[in-house]
Amino acid sequence: MILLVTALQPAFIRPESLLDMAADVVPLFIMALGMTMVIYIGSIDLSSQSIANMTTVLATIALPTFGFFSAIMVTLAGFAFGMISGIVTTRLKVPSFIATLAIGGIALSVGQFASGQQALHMDAEMRQHAFGWMFSKTAGIPHEIIVALLLLGAAWFIQSRMKAGRIFKAIGVGEPVAIASGIRVHRYKILAFALSGAFAAVAGLMFSVKLSGGSPTLAEGFLLPAIVAVLIGGTPLTGGVGGVVNTLIGTLIVAVVRTSMVYLDVPATSQQIFFGLVLIIAIALTIDRSKMRTVK
Repeated sequence: MILLVTALQPAFIRPESLLDMAADVVPLFIMALGMTMVIYIGSIDLSSQSIANMTTVLATIALPTFGFFSAIMVTLAGFAFGMISGIVTTRLKVPSFIATLAIGGIALSVGQFASGQQALHMDAEMRQHAFGWMFSKTAGIPHEIIVALLLLGAAWFIQSRMKAGRIFKAIGVGEPVAIASGIRVHRYKILAFALSGAFAAVAGLMFSVKLSGGSPTLAEGFLLPAIVAVLIGGTPLTGGVGGVVNTLIGTLIVAVVRTSMVYLDVPATSQQIFFGLVLIIAIALTIDRSKMRTVK
């Protein structure tokens, strides 16, 4: 795909262009990282985009008073919204796509209410003082790429080196077996949703700082590409396989596809159609049908 885009636009292959592309896709990657945790256990999170949108508003409002600590506050808010999604799913037995869709609607309403349904702008000096380091460069490498790699390392550590990650895999492979083994499955499913909400909030924070403001619709259009990045990377909806490193590969694939569509002057609405089709194909090719006797 890189060779194809290079054939259309030779400048694409330059290191500077590739770094800019990687930096541009960082918020999407962070959102997909959190979503991987939920898909890894065989569930789905449709609230990520709305939580990111809400976060852009809350971060913009909180910045003048709390400075850098506004980042911690909005991350905790995302964690709380994700936790509520997990509680609704596990305790009330509401399917995850309904629970997260509803919680996402609540998050969207919070963002609309807090912003007065209008775009907000960050004070340039405050933004630079609190988060200027996030968008600087070292040796030509954008700092947001470094932030993304650090978050990838944290997510990988949770998945591969912590008890929680091993239990996530067990739930995805066979939840009834995990329950029969005495694992408190509900607790870990709630944690997976909470982590997804926290990562979505960080993605929203990066949107807000990068674009110097917030809006209830700032992250619109990122939900489908984030899900596609997870699935096309090799973490199927049935869970149990894949993981966050796969999501890195999937996100880079999505980034190249998005870039190629820009070079081909494909309208944004048509891009959503394309990602919708890719989503269907990715699910059809990766889903483990041995875990599904019927589809409802």
